[in-house]
Amino acid sequence: MNREEWLQAFCERIGVEPPSEEEAAELLELAAVAAHSSERPAAPLACWAAGRAGRPVTEFLDIAREVNPQDGLD
Repeated sequence: MNREEWLQAFCERIGVEPPSEEEAAELLELAAVAAHSSERPAAPLACWAAGRAGRPVTEFLDIAREVNPQDGLD
């Protein structure tokens, strides 16, 4: 089972739509910023918090970069 298949099945079982390709890319980028700015467990927790807030992922990516302004400068 690949990532998309697993995520589709998981989302069906919890009653939500899976993320679009764009949303998935944004969430993975948010996870990368969190993991590289702190400790790796920050990645899934940041994505969880973003999901709870119910606002666009891009907004949280900007905030994550503000938390660690070193990220994204390379």
